[in-house]
Amino acid sequence: MTRGSQRDRDRERAQSRTGGKGKNKDDGLTPEQRRERDAKALQEKTAKKAAGAASGGDAGGGKSNTKK
Repeated sequence: MTRGSQRDRDRERAQSRTGGKGKNKDDGLTPEQRRERDAKALQEKTAKKAAGAASGGDAGGGKSNTKK
């Protein structure tokens, strides 16, 4: 069996597990609408993170800069 066919088979299996959803997801939006939606989501995320940092809580950073 060649390596290429194994990759193809694995891709097919992965696609069937996700229900056919892939990189080419068609959400019915134009590129402009998608950019606006993504920009709004990013603004909300940064505002939430800034609010968490202002209140002294960790807003899901994951890594800390404390040294031991």
